[in-house]
Amino acid sequence: MTVSKKSKFSPLGNLPLNTKEDLQVAFLEVFRPLLPAFSPGSARVRVEEAGAHFPPAAADLEGFARPLWGIVPFVAGGGKFEYWDIYHAGLTNGTDPAHEEYWGTPTNHDQRQVELAAIGFAIALIPEQFYEPLSETAKQNLVKFLQTGRNHFYPVCNWRFFRVLVDLGLKTVGAPYDAKMTEEYLDDLDSYYLTDGYYGDGVEKYKMDYYNPWAFQFYALIYAKLCPEDTKRQQNYRHRAKLFAQQFQHWFGDDGSAIPFGRSLIYRYACGSFWGALAYADEEVLPWGVIKGLYMRHMRWWAKQPVSRLNSGLLSLGYTYPNPFICETYNSPQSPYWALKAFLPLALPSDHPFWTAEELPVKLESASLPVPGMVISHYPKNTVALMSGPQHFSSTVRYQAEKYCKFAYSSRYGFSIDIRRDRFDFAVLDNMIGFSEDGDFFKVRENTRAKIFEDKLYSTWSPWKDVTVETWLIPSGKWHIRVHRVQTGRDLTAIEGGFAISNYEHAGQVDQEEASDKAYVCNPEDFSGIIDLGGNRQGKVCVPEPNTNIMFPRSIVPQLKGGIKANTSVLYAAAIIAQPDVHILKGEWTNIPSMPSMEDLDKIKESAIPVFNE
Repeated sequence: MTVSKKSKFSPLGNLPLNTKEDLQVAFLEVFRPLLPAFSPGSARVRVEEAGAHFPPAAADLEGFARPLWGIVPFVAGGGKFEYWDIYHAGLTNGTDPAHEEYWGTPTNHDQRQVELAAIGFAIALIPEQFYEPLSETAKQNLVKFLQTGRNHFYPVCNWRFFRVLVDLGLKTVGAPYDAKMTEEYLDDLDSYYLTDGYYGDGVEKYKMDYYNPWAFQFYALIYAKLCPEDTKRQQNYRHRAKLFAQQFQHWFGDDGSAIPFGRSLIYRYACGSFWGALAYADEEVLPWGVIKGLYMRHMRWWAKQPVSRLNSGLLSLGYTYPNPFICETYNSPQSPYWALKAFLPLALPSDHPFWTAEELPVKLESASLPVPGMVISHYPKNTVALMSGPQHFSSTVRYQAEKYCKFAYSSRYGFSIDIRRDRFDFAVLDNMIGFSEDGDFFKVRENTRAKIFEDKLYSTWSPWKDVTVETWLIPSGKWHIRVHRVQTGRDLTAIEGGFAISNYEHAGQVDQEEASDKAYVCNPEDFSGIIDLGGNRQGKVCVPEPNTNIMFPRSIVPQLKGGIKANTSVLYAAAIIAQPDVHILKGEWTNIPSMPSMEDLDKIKESAIPVFNE
């Protein structure tokens, strides 16, 4: 049997990705597969017939504009872009109300406003190549289109940076705009700032995810570079980036992988765009070799992931493989091309210290991050974040509990989603505990009040009004311990899962055990196990539905199952371990951490302080 190589399913394939020149080639390899998707008039880009919650015209603009995040720095840094005729035609036709490929007039809270940010950035950075070749009529139409978009209302969130970027473009070509409106949004964005480099996402202050690095910090660093005359904001943005870098470095593994959690993960290597933005802004918050190492290892990790259809090179909807289950309602087939934000350092000259520095490893030690409510531990090829479970409610985000409120997230094992909430015995529940009163429908942690004490997390939550759960998360070497004190007014069954591991290319090679107080699964590379520390739950192994895990198409997960009688209180405790080390079965698996005492648990509860996003 011939096994397909993953490089056939990645536009980056086997590229070395060590130098600026390598990254220039990589950009072209990601961009060129889009060429057949351009419309006859070049204004619309559509890779397949699937929809988002906004109109197709806006999604087609998305496909046209998002590649600019790579095109612009590629050209600014000396790259030869051979497709300007397509882009000039697209700009001309897409902004002409009389043309059949007109993008449609931007209105309030409009997806077009999002995409205009890349066009504003292009005008600001490379007006000679992007704007000046247009006819006078096309220039007027483009300016009017940008003015219309920026003059409408942007929601109170990271979107407000989009007006700022549009205005940078208008300012560059001397087009009129109301600068007071720019200042209003800049002031508003500053009001979202929390501490340690983190922003809350406007009115939805509970959002704590990759929109900090690939949106707030990314756009702020661009502004700091292009608007040095705004001395106060430039200093603030650079200071915040320095603080954030100390935190964000812990979101990455030693192999370049990032901890996947939260929404919009289809943007893939945009996760590493912050490191490139630091370089672009000439901000050496860590030694250049360390920043370069974080950036390049991340890009090389993505080169190994099968993110497209066979030899197509088109970025798919999914994370490490095509998987539309993880999409949000605002994800069109063109949405993944925000990944090209990662190519921002291509704007730098080849002799910039970022490019000439020798890659250095980052010294990754365990870290407690109070603002996002994370306790992070680093292991070879696996970084794990215990999570407080910040609240996050949005009509545009699917599977919010799975994306934000699991007890742990791993750079190697990712997380799974339960596509259905009415098949309790078949639920994945990796790094979650689920409760069911009828054996079919079940509930998990969603609305939580979270606290942190040193490297330990405590939260309280209520799946029903008469059910209260207190949860403690405690790291213990390669293990972590979970304790749940459950008080219930109804009969419940509980299932709790460990980490899911791959069951994709290991047919007949997965070892497993279901015992009275534990369960484990082990493939040729990875071990995952869960042990009951309270003596009141049975071990079981679950083989979930395909494509529920964001890292691999088929998975397997160890679990514990128990029952709780109405009007009682029960203490559940478990030790969980998962590592890319099959020797754990004869090592750590036989050396179980101890159950913490009630005195220790009460001390954590009493000493813990609220995480910032609570």
